[in-house]
Amino acid sequence: MQFRATYKASTFLVWALVLEGVLLAISFLSYQYGERWINGLRFDRKEWFLLMLIGPLLLLMYAGYIAWKNKALKRFADSQLVPAISASPYSTFKYSLRYWLLRLSLFFLVFAVVNPKIGSRMAEGKTEGIDLMFCLDVSNSMLAEDLSPNRLAKAKRMVERVLDRLHGDRIGLVVFAGEAYVQLPLTTDYSAARLFLSSLGPEVVPTQGTAIGSAIDLAFQSFDMESPAGKAIVAITDGENHEDDAQFAAKYASDNGVKVFAVGMGTVAGAPIPVNSRNKDFKKDKEGNIVVSKLNAGLIEEVADGGDGLAIFASNSQQATDALIEEIDKMATGELDNVVYQEYEDRFQWFLFPAIMLMLWELLLSNRKNNWLNRTKLFGYE
Repeated sequence: MQFRATYKASTFLVWALVLEGVLLAISFLSYQYGERWINGLRFDRKEWFLLMLIGPLLLLMYAGYIAWKNKALKRFADSQLVPAISASPYSTFKYSLRYWLLRLSLFFLVFAVVNPKIGSRMAEGKTEGIDLMFCLDVSNSMLAEDLSPNRLAKAKRMVERVLDRLHGDRIGLVVFAGEAYVQLPLTTDYSAARLFLSSLGPEVVPTQGTAIGSAIDLAFQSFDMESPAGKAIVAITDGENHEDDAQFAAKYASDNGVKVFAVGMGTVAGAPIPVNSRNKDFKKDKEGNIVVSKLNAGLIEEVADGGDGLAIFASNSQQATDALIEEIDKMATGELDNVVYQEYEDRFQWFLFPAIMLMLWELLLSNRKNNWLNRTKLFGYE
């Protein structure tokens, strides 16, 4: 009778790779599209989806351990056990099942850390909060790719992250390039804000330029100055080719009780401005040289100084978001009008419980065959 005292590594790897592909695909789709596809869904800590990358590392470690163990089993069997053993006591299926249980446990644990929240019901009442107006630069220079994927996309993602961490505050949106427009008046409808954000691009403002001062003035006019709520303007721009006195506008707002924060998008080294993303054509000057758009860090600091706010540079959007939220939390809140809002409830427990159960099952499972597995083959395993 043929003797085999090893694990079937090839079978394990095939099914483990299939499982890894499925789990990574689910994670990517959840990160990228989950909040858009599922109405009322929010992820509390979306950046922790990166922990899913531990999965391929775990698979590599498991595969290496199987290879090492097979070599050890062969050396031991060749010298002592071949004459005495007619069947392997080692179950490849059960060993692989332990990996599957551990990998699925990690999958559910990551979702528990991300903490999906579901807006289960609509509620109405008075809230305590602040009024916050975002002034977003949508000029062509915001398409420069010195921030990934580009400055404008990075800016919109930062605003979304701020929205994720606000509770009951009213928010509004002004877009600007050569001119400024109110895109969204003050509201507590964060879903509407996200919808407007997703559609923003340079084409929404036909006149090119960077009218930061006009945007700040327009945002200031959008506030109800009789409301006791704290008020702030967040100007997000690369500051290039500004056409008005942005510092004066920020100081005027500050003198009248409105803080102005300035967020700089881009790098001092800069990057060319794409005019055709497919062919990678870039904007050129009259002499045919590629125009490099650079962050105007000095202007960002001037606007923040004039507005009695904070200058933030968004090379790291998470740190920039944290810094902005920290400043917003310091502001005095006031009672806002009756609002209708969606209450979100934590759902991490839906994923934490199966993660713990799968982990316990993996710890209690032996690698050795039992009588049932001796008579059963599943997915090519023994």
